[in-house]
Amino acid sequence: MERAELEKRNVGENLDALMNLDPRGYGVCRILYAGSRKKMGEPLTMRAAGKLCETVRENDLVFILTGFVLLPHKEPEMDGMVSSMLLARSLVMAFGAKPVIICPEDCMEAVRKCAGVVGLHVYEDLQTVRELPLSMGVLAFTKNPARAQMEAEWLLKEAVPSAVISVEAPGANERGVYHNAAGKDVSELEAKTDVLWEMLRLRGILNIAIGDLGNEIGMGAIAGHIKKYVPFTAPEECICGCGGGILAASGADHVITATCSDWGCYGLMAALAYLKRDMEILHREEMEEEVMRVASRSGLIDMTGSLLPGIDGFNIRMNTGIVSLMRQCTDYAVRYSRNSDHWFGPVLKKGFFAERG
Repeated sequence: MERAELEKRNVGENLDALMNLDPRGYGVCRILYAGSRKKMGEPLTMRAAGKLCETVRENDLVFILTGFVLLPHKEPEMDGMVSSMLLARSLVMAFGAKPVIICPEDCMEAVRKCAGVVGLHVYEDLQTVRELPLSMGVLAFTKNPARAQMEAEWLLKEAVPSAVISVEAPGANERGVYHNAAGKDVSELEAKTDVLWEMLRLRGILNIAIGDLGNEIGMGAIAGHIKKYVPFTAPEECICGCGGGILAASGADHVITATCSDWGCYGLMAALAYLKRDMEILHREEMEEEVMRVASRSGLIDMTGSLLPGIDGFNIRMNTGIVSLMRQCTDYAVRYSRNSDHWFGPVLKKGFFAERG
């Protein structure tokens, strides 16, 4: 291991730790992280960001699958949607890419209203997105399982992305049933974007799945670990009667698990900022707050059902705090770590990190 590798690894460790802070205290995020880290073999955020840097080029389309509709109000939640908007901005800033959010119809208005907050023009016509600068796309995907395959095929005839990222997007279990966190059947509420996801994976498209429980697209990548340790995920543990548990069947080549999916996505963006040596790729606290407020006013709800701005029960102050810490840790490494060059060589020579791969 060389100096640059040590710094990169430890910045990744910082971001992974921040996205897995556990204010609730019940430990599910730590359970998930143990499984995903073992599967990936290195810091999750930095690994995924590195793959994006290797793959995405200027004007490439990048699909972002998101949008989880919640009971009992049957309204979409903020988690996943907020960070997807900010991720779209980061992809434009980092690569000059053309991000396309694919979500249920319920989320379309929120995307349109939040696009201006992150500084992007938003279009449903992908040719327009390709042609115009500072642009992103948004497409509604069907909730009808009988139409999902056909819609996915139509879309891929028009556009094939260089990467696909799912952020808190619902995934069906092995029996085709979509569940909420408590184990209830929410199949009729959810867009069937996991059908598109699997088609892209089969084509070898770079895929990154971000989740916080196990019922999201891609979490089947660590199925054995999740079924063993996370409640309601194993067969017969859901309460809907399907007998399949809430674990999504879809797999992923790259997984990020976090306390809430948005925090995992922020970690990914911070890692991109580090690798590109450009802190503008990661949004500032003020933009986080404004996106949360506009999303809330556009019909998105907190996990608790509250109409006040919140992500998985965490208010604006908590979320801006996470973003702030990620910015500060990453910015310090980008700007100041060279001041500590005299430490890197001696630390490496002692062999602690070599022994841990």
